[in-house]
Amino acid sequence: MRRYATPYLPYLGGSIFLNIFSAVFNIFSFSFVIPMLNILFNIGGTEYVFMDWHAEGMAFKDILINNVYWYVTSFMAEHGAVNALMLLCGLLGVMTLLKTSCYFGSSAIMIPIRTGIVRDIRVSLYNKLLSLPLGFFSEEKKGDILSRMTGDVGEVESSITSSIEILIKDPILIILYFSALLYISPELTLFTVVFVPPFVWVMGRIGKTLRKSSSQAQQLWGATISQVEETLGGLRIIKAFNAERKMGNRFSDVTEQYRRRVNRVNTRQASAHPVSEFLGTVMIMIVLAFGGSMIITGKGIFGGKFIDAPTFIFFMIILYSVIAPIKELSKATYNIPRGLASMDRINKILKAENTLPEKADAVKLDGFSDKISIHGVDFTYDGSRQILKNISFDIPKGKTIAIVGESGAGKSTLVDLLPRFYDVTGGSITIDGHDIRDVSLHSLRSLMGNVNQDPILFNDTIFNNIAFGVEGATMEDVVAAAKVANAHEFIMEKEEGYETNIGDRGIKLSGGQRQRLSIARAILKNPPILILDEATASLDTESERSVQEALDRLMTSRTTIAIAHRLSTIKNADEIIVMKDGEIVERGRHEQLTALGGYYKKLNDMQAL
Repeated sequence: MRRYATPYLPYLGGSIFLNIFSAVFNIFSFSFVIPMLNILFNIGGTEYVFMDWHAEGMAFKDILINNVYWYVTSFMAEHGAVNALMLLCGLLGVMTLLKTSCYFGSSAIMIPIRTGIVRDIRVSLYNKLLSLPLGFFSEEKKGDILSRMTGDVGEVESSITSSIEILIKDPILIILYFSALLYISPELTLFTVVFVPPFVWVMGRIGKTLRKSSSQAQQLWGATISQVEETLGGLRIIKAFNAERKMGNRFSDVTEQYRRRVNRVNTRQASAHPVSEFLGTVMIMIVLAFGGSMIITGKGIFGGKFIDAPTFIFFMIILYSVIAPIKELSKATYNIPRGLASMDRINKILKAENTLPEKADAVKLDGFSDKISIHGVDFTYDGSRQILKNISFDIPKGKTIAIVGESGAGKSTLVDLLPRFYDVTGGSITIDGHDIRDVSLHSLRSLMGNVNQDPILFNDTIFNNIAFGVEGATMEDVVAAAKVANAHEFIMEKEEGYETNIGDRGIKLSGGQRQRLSIARAILKNPPILILDEATASLDTESERSVQEALDRLMTSRTTIAIAHRLSTIKNADEIIVMKDGEIVERGRHEQLTALGGYYKKLNDMQAL
């Protein structure tokens, strides 16, 4: 949290400066109460004579009080008590105006700090999510991540950043108010201080378990968001299986758990104000009784002369004023653990280890000129079950390599290793002789274009989806790519053409249209290496024909690695890699593998049926 506050230290300095002046003006405004009470009730009747500011044997405090009273009594004698009272009221108003102006300035200057810190946390969190490898997200629920981006960051904003002003202002007020109390009456102040530690201790006990309870509440909120996200993604299945009641009951259970936890947190928070109010009143009551008895007897704690009644009232006003910042400070120490609990959850992402580190001296690839070599590759996600076992083959430049096999054979995992979405756990993958672990990720992935079975599109215009990841793409470039991908015709049928918004994940388009947009995106990128992951598997016959034509154009003069579900689409591949249970069991061209009469022929015959 400290590193997010550091850029705003100048603002903090300005806030401290204004808060000091606000407190000073507040004390001075209260000091006018003493002469006002003397005038109203004609207390004392002492004759005052102006004293030299450097008079020997006199404390500055006594000289100051004497000369102020001399001026007030002189003004009263010349202009009357009523005018003197009006003058004091006017000075009180001026001091109050200065105090409130400084208070407003100190509050206003904190606004950029609060909003800036929250923005910086959210941006850091988002950028960290972009930098983390895919393996991280297989361990985390998407809804829980969304909860940390929204609920936890919001909790930090409402708890920690909103308390920064209190942590700056209230200690200043407490220090200056207690300094004023010591100046007015050291003995009565020391008596008062005895009650502050128990006051703070009781408030601390109230919030002791808050951080843990708040963390549990945020975890439950993450579970709630996760279920909402799952429901929106699976609404078609929920309705098809008449599972609305089942999902509703699940959601009710998790929200009820969240409600109970929040009730516990909020009940503890609600107790803070009445407890602090009661303790403050008890302290005022004890001091009032103790100080009032000394005024009546005229003797202080140590037998000396005690302060007069107007000064005692001034003392009580300052004492009552110091209770408010103490209460706010105790409230802040109660709120901050809630924000710290959320910050712990945020830090779990911010401090997550990147398991795909890039070397400081990483090689930058300028192009692809020879071949990709996969040598003795093993891979496991969790260290227990082996997904790939001793995979070895070469992919020469300009050739098309197809990878086939039943579901779970490891095909998609293998192609995910090429752009280094994951690192091999054994063996190596090289491009033009460079181990991809020694290559910069940006230059590596710049060489590759992906077309997946489930096209990933964004809630944006058709133009921006095709131009995604290509800086400075013109309309002519995008249209040319769309024509090659057999997409231009259906795009122009849209009322807004290339400026049509396609909705969340391209929901406003058909499956074939979405796939052709993803192909157009790959064409515009113009990568030397193309990865096709069952790009036509989920399409109907007509859509498949249009998409396959677009793919054939895309594959021309490119090195292509194609995962194929329909074997008819890869008959012309330069080599077919047949996988089963994470191993290569056969390899060759279509005619060779068919004549071999092995596993590939079995797959081909099953599709022919």
